[in-house]
Amino acid sequence: MGTRMPDSVSLLQLRNVQKAFPGVVALDDVDFTARRGEVHALMGENGAGKSTLIKVLTGACRRDGGQMLLDGKPIDPRSPMEAQRLGISTVYQEVNLVPTLSVAENIFLGRQPRNWRGIDWGQIHRRAEQALARLNLSIDVSRQLSGYSIAIQQMVAIARALDFEAKLLVLDEPTSSLDAGEVRQLFAVMRKLKGDGLGIIFVSHFLDQVYDISNRITVLRNGKLVGEYRTADLPRGQLIARMMGRELAEFEGQSHRANAGERQGAGPMLSVRGLGRVGSMQPFDLDLCQGEVVGLAGLLGSGRTETARLLFGIDQADSGEVRINSGEARLNSPRAAIRHGLAFCPEDRKTSGIIPELSVRENIVLALQARKGIFKSLPRKQQDEIAQRYIRALGISTPHAEQAIKNLSGGNQQKAILARWLASGPRLLILDEPTRGIDVGAKADIQKLTLALVEQGMAVVFISSELEEVVRVSDRVAVLRDRAIVGELGREQISEQAIMKTIAEGAPARAAEAAP
Repeated sequence: MGTRMPDSVSLLQLRNVQKAFPGVVALDDVDFTARRGEVHALMGENGAGKSTLIKVLTGACRRDGGQMLLDGKPIDPRSPMEAQRLGISTVYQEVNLVPTLSVAENIFLGRQPRNWRGIDWGQIHRRAEQALARLNLSIDVSRQLSGYSIAIQQMVAIARALDFEAKLLVLDEPTSSLDAGEVRQLFAVMRKLKGDGLGIIFVSHFLDQVYDISNRITVLRNGKLVGEYRTADLPRGQLIARMMGRELAEFEGQSHRANAGERQGAGPMLSVRGLGRVGSMQPFDLDLCQGEVVGLAGLLGSGRTETARLLFGIDQADSGEVRINSGEARLNSPRAAIRHGLAFCPEDRKTSGIIPELSVRENIVLALQARKGIFKSLPRKQQDEIAQRYIRALGISTPHAEQAIKNLSGGNQQKAILARWLASGPRLLILDEPTRGIDVGAKADIQKLTLALVEQGMAVVFISSELEEVVRVSDRVAVLRDRAIVGELGREQISEQAIMKTIAEGAPARAAEAAP
């Protein structure tokens, strides 16, 4: 960690910044200060206001109130280009460059130096090499960008941002697709730029990385400023508590309440060993038994959804093995997972779950029809019977089965997605944030349904950002941090306090293997 800088070297100051969208206050009188020669981490859970703050700062959207000062002078950028001219440059998680152009062309895209012949290619190549040399990077700048790794492409994006004579560099989730070696390379560059006096705002969900590279941390929650802290003075447990809005002491005495009593699995129905995907999830071990709920708990970006996607074959693992009922299985696609009796209710029901223009009936029978194939249609009478059965069983509130599902409430849409998978008769059901954005009554219904399915012998993976919900329904909890499973809690160990302590203190599995 670099030398802490005094407040007198403030580069950027945001005071009482406000921003509202229809139905939500995204920023509520937020203060933020970035300093020269420091890396300042911006932390918070979903809906905290991080993205909105970056958009306001970089001119992607206009603030409704408050003041922004750069070098002590008021600023009001109306576009990202105007923010760049002021000296504020941003590099996003997804590299926003043109892969079919060369490295040099990308660095100077839209502002190529010219001579009397046209574009001055000699100058472009020389200046591109100089820009990359500032990052201690020497590569062939005439080579097509797509021929380089994601890490190198990130460096090119940073070089382009710095060529605008940047004073402040915003890095928005820059390490999400990088492996351990590439992260070290990026951090070396960040330390060099910090030493040159640049101010850096670092947005990340990786706690280890935040503590490795940052000098200060600002925490937002629900659009409000929780506080600014020196990284060295803020223990991880306190950071997690501030992000989630509850102190560890508040969880004392809150223990696991197993609604289903003494549920005992009949041995592993599915076992994975060393399952992982570079840039997505570190290799992990996990057993899933019939008749139990395994919760996945962790902060936003910890790897919960990535784990679910690997189990269901949406993302293909590049390491490890899967065994189902003691036999080796290849879950290399959702179709293969469905054949083995797995089902998956995704986090984003609107884009990955429902087909909005289809009816409730059509959405419910979708998985069954997909299993039969496009040449064997499910008889309409059977479709009607299945739809009516699950509408009654799950209490889906709809005037009739032919209602377009887009017209249902969020909770009823979620129940219809559950009905779709239950109709396929799965042995393992993966629920990713099944109660997000729905009312209290619908939440209770889905939690009760989860426990009822387990009583019938189904295995359930339950993912939720609400710890109380994970505690209520889980028989075991796998705790994740920084895309790794860092601990597992058994039935008698489960509590919100235990989960938070494991997030803060757990050592990532296989960390030794990731070391150089």
